Amino acid sequence: MDNIPDIVDVVLYFLGFLSVVVWAIIIFKSIVWLKTYSACKAFIEKLALTRHLREIVSIPKTQDSSFARICQAGIKALDDLRLHSNLPKEDRHEVLMQSLRQQAYFEQKRLDSGLAVLASIGSTAPFIGLFGTVWGIMNALKRITATGSAGLDVVAGPIGEALIATAVGIATAVPAVLAYNYFMRKLKVHNAEMEQVAAKFQSLVIKSSTES
Repeated sequence: MDNIPDIVDVVLYFLGFLSVVVWAIIIFKSIVWLKTYSACKAFIEKLALTRHLREIVSIPKTQDSSFARICQAGIKALDDLRLHSNLPKEDRHEVLMQSLRQQAYFEQKRLDSGLAVLASIGSTAPFIGLFGTVWGIMNALKRITATGSAGLDVVAGPIGEALIATAVGIATAVPAVLAYNYFMRKLKVHNAEMEQVAAKFQSLVIKSSTES
């Protein structure tokens, strides 16, 4: 029975590990989003001045961002379509659309990495802490039964340790949930912006084919 409190210690150590994981993901994702925002902002500024497809071809060569890679995928699709000039116009448009959507999906998955971990930790950490609390209280009750005394010196330690487990579980879950919601919001905004870039690229393709 003396080894029962070790379970609560294991819960506390595990929650500490999860907290480290949460903050590591938060720091890493913050750096990634900072770089992504800077690169995409620079690309959007150049894209806004673009009036013809031949102008957009040179932009991705000097940019490394989600938006630039979408345009690169579109340019590659156009190069491939030139080798199949017998395709109907509708099919050519569909091939281009699929290429842009596929690249946008890849960019979304790249920025989505780690968010599932945050969501899992945010939803399970309180219950892990609660498990430690229940176990600690159960241990305190067993001590009362074994000693026949309900004195403060008998139950204070195990119950205090049990309550710490709940507090640590909540402290681990709160930043995970907040960070998850924050990064999901940024991802939704970024996805909408990628759709706008893809639409801009398609409009330049249509305009260039009309002028040629």
